[in-house]
Amino acid sequence: MTESSAFDRALDRVGTSDRQRPRDMRPLARMASCADLPERETVVQAAAGEMQPGFLLDGRFLVREVVGRSGMATIYLATDQDLGGDVAVKVPLMKIESDPVSFGRFEREGRIGVALSDPLLLGFKAPDPRRSRPYIVTEFLDGCTLAWVMRRTRPLAEDDALGIASALCDALRHMHGRGFIHRDLKPDNVMVCRDGRLCLMDFGLAAEIDEGRGFLAGLAPLFGTPEYMAPEQVANKRNDERTDVYCVGVILYEMLTGQLPFVAEDPWEAAHMRVSGDPVSLRSINPAISEETEEIVLHAMRRDPSERFPSVAALKAELDEPHRVHVTGLSQRLRAPRFRLSLQGTPILSGIIIGVGALALMVGIFVLLIRHK
Repeated sequence: MTESSAFDRALDRVGTSDRQRPRDMRPLARMASCADLPERETVVQAAAGEMQPGFLLDGRFLVREVVGRSGMATIYLATDQDLGGDVAVKVPLMKIESDPVSFGRFEREGRIGVALSDPLLLGFKAPDPRRSRPYIVTEFLDGCTLAWVMRRTRPLAEDDALGIASALCDALRHMHGRGFIHRDLKPDNVMVCRDGRLCLMDFGLAAEIDEGRGFLAGLAPLFGTPEYMAPEQVANKRNDERTDVYCVGVILYEMLTGQLPFVAEDPWEAAHMRVSGDPVSLRSINPAISEETEEIVLHAMRRDPSERFPSVAALKAELDEPHRVHVTGLSQRLRAPRFRLSLQGTPILSGIIIGVGALALMVGIFVLLIRHK
């Protein structure tokens, strides 16, 4: 099946989450930690080579200012001259346009974004085939990232953390219902809007749920943010809805304790720690956390996907009613991570090991040739 036909199938697929009872579209409005947000996290000045304020893109989008940059793109606030209102215009960097793999991720994000439609997911506009250059147009979100909120308040109040995670599960439930998993969940990809709405962004690493693991997957480069990856992502194994469940658990762990569950000087070493072991108990860091909430987080972060919540809906059910959670003592059965050498995460050491191995092989072949003369 071609990728385009797969996306067509996803567009036609409506998950059971779309038929659930109406949700609160402003779930963060009453949370103290999500109030009094500034209009901008930072002020960004347009740099040389970027579109300047006043530039009219394709006769429609009037650029007003640069609002953000990433390793992939520059994001502009613009006015849609045809339909009115604010939009965000995401333009890939030149180095991204010249890299087939990175540019493929950029285009994929646009296709997946158009296939999704939910107030808790960033809204995308269908691209104009007559565009003068590659770019993505989305709704403009007025607010700050969850990462900013967590830097201001560390740790978050338990009720606020549970509420944010519950809203994130609602966003993911729609995404999973349409046949996609996110695979890059982290606080930087979650917007806390000034109107009390949560909005999940950045679908560049999203994939179809039933997309199998390729023949050479074990040799392929890993993409994502090491600190928030699930064990199966680090091991380059098949991902499904439970991969996102784990990542929600990591975000919840950080909100409740003020620190990441696995910490090391090398981010990839920290990533591999979750393959062989468990995080330390949340209550050993923040004793104010209830036993029931700790049980929820540790259940979401089980190393074996089959031992986690089977879906974000199941996780949300416990987040919404933590007093009903049965405490099984997971915190008493945690196993410390074992050291595991990460050749992918330590390229210099990898090169040394491979070089020494190649040299030893050449010496061995030379010795054999000498003996047979």
